[in-house]
Amino acid sequence: MRFKDPWLLLLLLFWIPMLWTYIRRERHFKPAIRFSDLTVLKTAPVSFFVRARHILIVLRCIGFGLLVVALARPQKGHTDQEVSTEGVDIMLTLDISESMRALDFQPDNRLEVAKKTIRDFIHKRSTDRIGLVVFAARSFTKCPLTLDYNVLDQFVSEVTFTDFSFQTAIGTAIATAANRLKESSAKSKVIILLTDGSNNAGEIPPLAAAKAAAALGMKIHTIGVGKKGKVPIPVQVQNPFTGQVKQQVQMMDSDLDEKTLQEIAQTSGGTFFRAQSAEKLADIYNQIDKMEKTEIKTTIYTSFEEKFYPWLWAGFILLMLELVLLNSRFRRIP
Repeated sequence: MRFKDPWLLLLLLFWIPMLWTYIRRERHFKPAIRFSDLTVLKTAPVSFFVRARHILIVLRCIGFGLLVVALARPQKGHTDQEVSTEGVDIMLTLDISESMRALDFQPDNRLEVAKKTIRDFIHKRSTDRIGLVVFAARSFTKCPLTLDYNVLDQFVSEVTFTDFSFQTAIGTAIATAANRLKESSAKSKVIILLTDGSNNAGEIPPLAAAKAAAALGMKIHTIGVGKKGKVPIPVQVQNPFTGQVKQQVQMMDSDLDEKTLQEIAQTSGGTFFRAQSAEKLADIYNQIDKMEKTEIKTTIYTSFEEKFYPWLWAGFILLMLELVLLNSRFRRIP
């Protein structure tokens, strides 16, 4: 709500002389009639209409105020917003091999930390289509490109270890993600690959897959997670005599292939990141979020509808009511 001519509201200052004139008149103008004896009049009850005579000035002030508001032309605005975007299509590619159980990102393992960070990343986006590919010895699409972030968030939260393998098919994962992006018409197509290992499975070499993705206009950001050296990894150990399976924590060497991840990123025009802590991983996704921003153009159209008619009619009715009462029930004689 706005007023087209708000300066006209200054007319409300006329309330001051109106009230001053009325009060002065009530105090000094008292008509009188000669009577021989006032005893009977003194004991007579005061009429309701005598007590209610001040309603006239109230009606006058309110009616005048409503007319002033109508003159100021109250208007109600209606805004239409046209948004055009040059979107970014993003395929999140997540390693779920057994090495992601490593406990060097305490208190959770690498996969749980990665999932939490990815979900935070998703919640920061608004107009981009995002999908999810998971991989170990094999890769598959967990969620195709979508704008339904609630569904995507649910898929990410449900990701777990599936084939109980220490094998990592990075080349196949890139090919799967690229296959999902190849039909995209987005201005920018991005693959974010997170892994803690080296390519030791699959039939597609990582660099060959990266070159094919780059030829299709895709950019690959690679993230290597895990601390260097030996890291604690829970493993399932079966007793050969009883068959009982127990979980033990063993120290294993981290086999992250930084060189290959750097070459994948360089080949496609992306960036390689190294995360040795949960905090650093969160910072990396924040950097990528700033790097891969969608360009949004917004045009706002605002139209205003006149709303002075109710105020005008209400003020006119009150002033007419005051005029009628002044010349009927509240008429002064003389």
